[in-house]
Amino acid sequence: MARLLWPLVRVLLLLEVAATVNFLHHRYEEMVQALFSVQNECPYVTRIYSIGRSVEGRHLYVLEFSDYPGIHEPLEPEFKYVGNMHGNEVLGRELLLQLSEFLCEEYRRGNERVTRLIHDTRIHIMPSMNPDGYEVAAKQGPDSIGYLTGRNNANGVDLNRNFPDLNTFMYYNGEISGPNHHIPLPDNWKSQVEPETLAVIQWISNYNFVLSANLHGGAVVANYPYDKSQDQRFRSHRRTVNTPTPDDKLFQKLAKTYSYAHGWMHRGWNCGDYFADGITNGASWYSLSKGMQDFNYLYTNCFEITLELSCNKFPPEEDLERQWMANREALVAFIEEIHQGIKGMVSDENNNGIAGAVISVQGISHDVTSGDMGDYFRLLLPGTYTVTASAEGYQPQTVTTTVGPAAPSLVHFQLKQDVVRKPPERKTSGTRTNNKPLQKKVVPRATHRGTQR
Repeated sequence: MARLLWPLVRVLLLLEVAATVNFLHHRYEEMVQALFSVQNECPYVTRIYSIGRSVEGRHLYVLEFSDYPGIHEPLEPEFKYVGNMHGNEVLGRELLLQLSEFLCEEYRRGNERVTRLIHDTRIHIMPSMNPDGYEVAAKQGPDSIGYLTGRNNANGVDLNRNFPDLNTFMYYNGEISGPNHHIPLPDNWKSQVEPETLAVIQWISNYNFVLSANLHGGAVVANYPYDKSQDQRFRSHRRTVNTPTPDDKLFQKLAKTYSYAHGWMHRGWNCGDYFADGITNGASWYSLSKGMQDFNYLYTNCFEITLELSCNKFPPEEDLERQWMANREALVAFIEEIHQGIKGMVSDENNNGIAGAVISVQGISHDVTSGDMGDYFRLLLPGTYTVTASAEGYQPQTVTTTVGPAAPSLVHFQLKQDVVRKPPERKTSGTRTNNKPLQKKVVPRATHRGTQR
């Protein structure tokens, strides 16, 4: 009986909306005030930090939820939401402020689901990646005909076309059997990106994010990688080509989690477009180069999808409550998706964590790496997998594990140091000539060169 009632209880836990929530558009100062208000209400489970500044000097604030704010706990995964990357696409910004207030209030009320989520996950929420663009869009108001006004940053650059193009390197690597994960950045990348983009790249380099969503507007669909098609010859004709990642089925499941928890995204028909199940492969929709979604997957351990949440990029205030009700369960359910697959510690024989160890899954040509403490997280669908952990200077270890549909399986690795044996020196016998002392051949000592990664 309890099992049958749990789905109903789960929904009821989210039905009470915090009384302090205001369904209003927030300008920059008001957004900052709202974030600090949440931090003041829940000081023991929140932290506010800035990852940098925009072109015009506005802080790119992040609100963190954790039972130990500011600290990475081993085996606790890191999650992020990023909103308002396009300054005129504002619903994501407002939803993330609502979500922040909701998590705080429900935690204070003792909501079991929210409490478990905050205790088991380190959640990072950035309501606005493009605060300068938002201010431009907000000045014209939601009823203006300037559809693209405020989309770009203060330098007129589209931030979702501003990340280093790692897809091109990945597609080339595929032709030469090279890697399609943790692709290094080009030497001159910093000179080619905007301050906001630079701040995000440094942010995701410093935190071992596992799962993420980037909130947009202008359509209603959950979009998953790859965004950029491998076949660019037809780019001028907007040819669409489904371009899946090695984790395509997993990404589809992640996208459907949001779509089916959303009020109407899963129905497919929205904004004059049709997407089956309310999801789409990015390149199948249209090819996009230098986007943040693909960059996360190719440069870090993070699996990111893009959520298009409203037909109207700048919806009127009277529509905000309806939109919040449609997205609330989906926003929470998507965070919970981080708790699947496998996770564990990679350590040496003295139980010291090994950072940067490579975790490979047979049959999926996309690896992840362990964090600074040696913990790793690999999102996987239910099934049986052969997993290998390897690190420079250590012998690799391979195990077979089964992943269930609920909590992640714990799979730890303890790697033995790779012992290098020097070949024995050859013994040579000299010969006497004309009563001269015995002459020995000098044999150079063998040297060992480490294996190239």
